[in-house]
Amino acid sequence: MSGSASHTLSRRQLLGRVAAWSAGLGLAGAGVGAAQAYAPAQLNRMRSTLPGLNAPVTVALLSDLHYGPYIGERQVAGWVELTLSARPDLVLVLGDFCDVQLPNGLPAPLLRQLARLQAPLGVYGVWGNHDYGCFGRFEQPFTGPARADWATFRQAFREALQAGGLSILNNAGLLVRPDLWLGGIDDLTYGRPDPQLALQGAPGGTGLLLMCHEPDTLMTLADVPAWTPQGLAVSGHTHGGQIRLPLVGAPLVPSVYGQRFAQGWVQGDPARGRAGARGYVSRGLGLSGVPMRNLCPPEVVLLELSGR
Repeated sequence: MSGSASHTLSRRQLLGRVAAWSAGLGLAGAGVGAAQAYAPAQLNRMRSTLPGLNAPVTVALLSDLHYGPYIGERQVAGWVELTLSARPDLVLVLGDFCDVQLPNGLPAPLLRQLARLQAPLGVYGVWGNHDYGCFGRFEQPFTGPARADWATFRQAFREALQAGGLSILNNAGLLVRPDLWLGGIDDLTYGRPDPQLALQGAPGGTGLLLMCHEPDTLMTLADVPAWTPQGLAVSGHTHGGQIRLPLVGAPLVPSVYGQRFAQGWVQGDPARGRAGARGYVSRGLGLSGVPMRNLCPPEVVLLELSGR
């Protein structure tokens, strides 16, 4: 939840954090938040258009697994089963894989379950901010101190995921189908995101799908020359707020734009007369900060996209 200077929390957001934790503690006392946190994930089907497609495509979104102190192999196995039951054409894992100390060893149970994911067009992912804590890029609870050799562990984890069939697209992209370009960018807070590089080589007229862990990326995506307003960016990171309250919504959303990018279909700001970037934000699967959810169940999203 911490970030660079451009992503520091405002006073309003800090107050929101206090409110969220206070609400969470109250829920924990009643056992409600913990029960909802470990409820089975929902499979939420969403339909939309993606101009450039010649045939429909189904895309499963898994985000914010946070394997570690709050989430174990059993939960991940259930999410994988749910995803496979939907028979998607393409599977995307949108960052924050884990909250463990990678210098102490790769998370074999997580890797074992992720290796079960299969789809005709492949399984791909991007890094999230918590992943950089796992690498040792910065100090973080559960993942230990910062390390000068953090990039070594990023590469080791990437190779382990690749061995199981999951490819990380870090400022890179490819044609997963003649009419569909898939790109992925680095984490906004701790990485070096380059959307232009991720879209480089995309043939004109193809459907554009871009993975970016943090949805705040949408606010500047319309400035990227290779981007088109017809494209779709998919994100996680916010957990939908994780703890939502009746009438109020989410007191704390880890975004400088508050609840604007909390969950669901969202829109970034326009640039140079073009429409703002269109996005979908998953409320994710795992837990961060406190081991509870309220009115914000974990989800696997199945996007059903068509050309018109």
